[in-house]
Amino acid sequence: MTAAIEICGAALEADLSGALYWPDQRLLAVADLHFEKGSSFARFGMLVPPYDTATTLAALGRVIARFEPAIVVALGDSFHDGGGPARLSPADRAALAGLQRGRDWIWIAGNHDPDPAESVGGVFTHSLAVGPLTFRHIPEGGAGEIAGHLHPAARIARRGHTIMRRCFAADRTRMVMPAFGAYTGGLSIRDRAFAAVFGARDFSAHLIGGRRLYTFPAAHCV
Repeated sequence: MTAAIEICGAALEADLSGALYWPDQRLLAVADLHFEKGSSFARFGMLVPPYDTATTLAALGRVIARFEPAIVVALGDSFHDGGGPARLSPADRAALAGLQRGRDWIWIAGNHDPDPAESVGGVFTHSLAVGPLTFRHIPEGGAGEIAGHLHPAARIARRGHTIMRRCFAADRTRMVMPAFGAYTGGLSIRDRAFAAVFGARDFSAHLIGGRRLYTFPAAHCV
């Protein structure tokens, strides 16, 4: 259910859920949870089922139960807007507190949620350096960088059909993680934003399939 990816010598495990696990540090990273995106839309008259936060928390809970990390790092845009923490339901707030219990929980600031939120536990920071890796929200293209923000997705052509899936975009020195949130979309790795990170399409797309991850050179994606 995981694929081995090495970044600057750190042996990482990319999970089918879209999470990333670093066994040596017992560290689990997730990107772009976008909690309370549904309630944010509702404020502007766009009515969608208001269950995205509960769905995302449940998926995160399953990953945490499987890996039992000592540290969880949320790579920014954990809430869809600054008012998201205040809109958490009591049940979702309790579920989040339960996931945080017994481990360090680090919120990285994102462009949707740049300011520390109250009453959601954990520690807030703009980036986190651990060994050879640096965790941040917006990718800058630096060596050892693990980032989110871009919601990478890749499209491949197979037997006359095209398939698009969320993916981990990575080379040997940096990675952009897929969005984890239930209501998050994807940006094609052919977008110029990825060229700005990697310099060229000389990186790999680790597509999230139904039962495993499939790795393709980015240049082979359409």
